[in-house]
Amino acid sequence: MVGGVTLSEWCVLIVRECDVVFVAGADLATLITAAAAVETHLRAEYGGSERFSFAELIARAPIEPTLAERLHELRRYRNRWVHVANPHRDANFSSDSPDIAQELQSWAIFAQRVLRQTLYENQWL
Repeated sequence: MVGGVTLSEWCVLIVRECDVVFVAGADLATLITAAAAVETHLRAEYGGSERFSFAELIARAPIEPTLAERLHELRRYRNRWVHVANPHRDANFSSDSPDIAQELQSWAIFAQRVLRQTLYENQWL
């Protein structure tokens, strides 16, 4: 289906990219892209013409409170990676750490689940 029948085409593109990076094992890219897809979907569905932050979109969306809390968890975790206050304070950080890899993999799976829950939360078809 083309033309934004159930989702905006912009959102469809981001979801497809999210799936590609997830299958490729790019866990950090998965969680960032999943958050972008959720934000795009909420903006298309509930944002109107106003410019709301991701947190505001979640708060304003008529979604179940449990889902909203999961979206806030995803948003907060994504923010830790995207909005780094001091990227030079990484002495105890190793990108090759098995702990980091396991944490990111868990969050990538969580992000994919929350993305699907958001997309299919309002099944109007």
